[in-house]
Amino acid sequence: MKKQTVFPTSHLFGLDICAASFNQAAHQLTALAECREGPPAIVVTPNVDHVVRLDADAQFRSLYVQADYIFADGMPLVWASRMSEAPLPERVTGSDLFVALARAAAQWQTPVFVIGGMPGQEEMLTAAFARVYPGLQVEMYCPSMQFDPMGEEGLEALRRVNARKPGFVFVCLGMPKQERWSFAHKDAMQAGVVMCVGAAMEFALGFKSRAPLWMQKAGLEWFWRLASEPRRLWRRYIVQGSKFAGLLRREWKQQRTIKLNKTTGSGH
Repeated sequence: MKKQTVFPTSHLFGLDICAASFNQAAHQLTALAECREGPPAIVVTPNVDHVVRLDADAQFRSLYVQADYIFADGMPLVWASRMSEAPLPERVTGSDLFVALARAAAQWQTPVFVIGGMPGQEEMLTAAFARVYPGLQVEMYCPSMQFDPMGEEGLEALRRVNARKPGFVFVCLGMPKQERWSFAHKDAMQAGVVMCVGAAMEFALGFKSRAPLWMQKAGLEWFWRLASEPRRLWRRYIVQGSKFAGLLRREWKQQRTIKLNKTTGSGH
């Protein structure tokens, strides 16, 4: 049985988001990676796009909230938490966690399994990991674009993970495939930690550039990504961003009601 740290949480947009610093999160996940027997701890890192999509899909939300650790990837979530009684200390992004945990795994010789990339890229990606994270024990599985979490490729991914018993499983398939696969096979999986991290591998290996640090801290990383890939990302950042504004107004009203009820004692 894994001994998990229970972080205080900020309840926002229907999610219990861990109020942890980046270092606290990385330290806890590195410790959990040492226990590779039994079901892993599942980690998700929601951003604005995720929040909007979860609001529109109650069935998927019921799955997503079962994650062992939910960290705020998007800076707007950190800002929104300041409306609540448990503000988040900072962003804890999937991309940053990927890098920190890969470095820790290389240092401590913790085996890693990565699911993602394009079919046939296993050899190229393994070489890239060896170059960027010397000493990292990594195994790749690059399924087809038609990957079905519950289909044969989903089962093959589970078989390969269990054969390796890795400390970390980085699932880079995009939402919702990565989460559906992780939750569907959790109880049968032999691993320490499963990270649902989308495109984080491309940043961790230097295939794509992150925004400058000042833009990240100012909450402008979305603008950097939109400018880098406008045709692919315009819907995520423009359309989903406008929908998030409506969710933010609703959340503000809910948080205000909670505070008012506590002040007047009518919340009992």
